[in-house]
Amino acid sequence: MSTYEIGLWIYQNGGGDVIQNSIIAQLQERDISAITELNLRNATATNGAIYCDGVIMEELDLFFSYNAGQQTQYQLYLYEALDQYIPIINNYTAFSLTEDKFKTAHLLQRNGIITPEYELCHRNDVHTLRRILKEWGGKIIYKPTEGWGGMGLVKIENDAALDMLIPFIKHTDLRHFYVERFIDYDNTDFRVDIVDGEYISCYGRQAPAGDWKTNITSGGKLLLREPTDELVALAKKAAKLTGLDIAGVDMIYDQEREQYVVLEVNGIPAFATPEQEQLGLDFNTKKINAIVNLIEKKLHEKNK
Repeated sequence: MSTYEIGLWIYQNGGGDVIQNSIIAQLQERDISAITELNLRNATATNGAIYCDGVIMEELDLFFSYNAGQQTQYQLYLYEALDQYIPIINNYTAFSLTEDKFKTAHLLQRNGIITPEYELCHRNDVHTLRRILKEWGGKIIYKPTEGWGGMGLVKIENDAALDMLIPFIKHTDLRHFYVERFIDYDNTDFRVDIVDGEYISCYGRQAPAGDWKTNITSGGKLLLREPTDELVALAKKAAKLTGLDIAGVDMIYDQEREQYVVLEVNGIPAFATPEQEQLGLDFNTKKINAIVNLIEKKLHEKNK
């Protein structure tokens, strides 16, 4: 019988099934068993226990949740509740923080990390939006405070574009605008992966011709990149500030101000897909090893 039993919910597309099997194999070597496919969407909670596919979640020694594309409000609600009783990677507080772009940028800026200039204002405060559009050189980016993969981002370059966006926002249940100054950059970015404070990898994305979004899901192209010491240090500091055990820190280089800028901190940075590995992106083994070490570390800390 294994010393520890943990739960896993890891995405299965894009090579995720292979990643999961590699993690399970390494865990078994360390006397840690894993129950897979514990999707909290299928869970119920009653009489002091959260049940998921017949498993009492609070009786697990740890839960590793790693699936960006299938999170619902119900799952997140149970994620938050479960986090009070067993270790979760990433913990709910850190994960929910980095899901909110305003809160993340606010935290980073207050701790000396440069992010794009931003403004959060009430949905009816159109005057402020017009003012900052003018002050920021006529180019701003509207971002939903939550979301991933570049979804919902809108580039606003004049009052007419702003006038078109405002009615859309007012017909949703959003109570605020979050906008950032558009950064003059070369349409490429850097993604630096960190696990438990350890540098794992660096690669980049390039926006398609005529676009400015670098996200792969928005048509971005993979770039093999080597990081500078400055980039790695920035990524480590950002991950530590947010509290994420596993983080992907997205950065660009501001050509006007000649400095690196942190755009986002991602709590579920993807592994390299089989297609990306064929292009030379080779960090999965290192990341799997670091995650297994992290799981074992968390289990030992729990049982001290």
